[in-house]
Amino acid sequence: MYKILTFILISISFTFSITAQEVKPLNKKPYSRKGEYYFFWGYNRSEYANSDITFRGKGYDFTLHNATAKDLPIPFSADVYFDITRLSVPQYNIRYGYFFSDHWSISIGSDHMKYVMDDNQVLEVSGHISAQVSDPAITVNPEYVGDFNRTPKLIRPEDFLHYEHTDGFNYLHLELDRYDRLWKAKNNIQGIDWLVGVGAGTIIPRTDSHLFTIGRNNHFNFAGYGVSLKTGLRFDLSRRFFLQTDLKGGFTRLNHVHTTGRDSDYAQQSIWFGEFYGVLGYKFGRNRAK
Repeated sequence: MYKILTFILISISFTFSITAQEVKPLNKKPYSRKGEYYFFWGYNRSEYANSDITFRGKGYDFTLHNATAKDLPIPFSADVYFDITRLSVPQYNIRYGYFFSDHWSISIGSDHMKYVMDDNQVLEVSGHISAQVSDPAITVNPEYVGDFNRTPKLIRPEDFLHYEHTDGFNYLHLELDRYDRLWKAKNNIQGIDWLVGVGAGTIIPRTDSHLFTIGRNNHFNFAGYGVSLKTGLRFDLSRRFFLQTDLKGGFTRLNHVHTTGRDSDYAQQSIWFGEFYGVLGYKFGRNRAK
């Protein structure tokens, strides 16, 4: 489904960009958003490439290769999506930005994604696991004890590993975006912009992990960094409100992920992600986009 959405959005963006270039000489007024502020809120779906995850601590140092994972969308209901006290439960996007020139904006925001490693998958394991690990000691199921060299193992959640970033996989980052007019209504209010952007920031997960039966829903931590690229369409509905749909792809590196809840135990992971989201925005300040 997301590959189809990606193709459709890119196709629409390309078509509108060509159309905009063709009609540009007909525009009598220059395009400008300089001085405009904006805020938006919306929701996302995400997908993840297979990932190697390394776990380290007293008595163990091993890697799970090509682990699969998925997101965790919350089913639509008025109790969640229209309850102001529960708006942060679904996978959401929030952003605040400013146009410092006619076509360019800088913004800060957070993409609250959710990452859930699939339970009961067979993965290749490399590294070492002792019969007792961590401090205080945890007794390991003998099936998972030894030295491994890409040895296939069934990763059971009840005695080996359950691992998810669901409170969540938070990407807090700055973005630099370029906007270009594709279409403007005759009333000079409704319009469509095509945008492209680049972002960079930090990853702040709250990881729910149980390793060798020990773990918890850990506290938030600055686990690593991320970089991203995006493209999208912005639909001006009125002088103040707009809708926006974006496709974003990025790379994240998590250097220190909490696992058992003990300081000596941690995980490391690199995650490539793709994200599609829709948001409702509000613009204010100087607004003279033409």
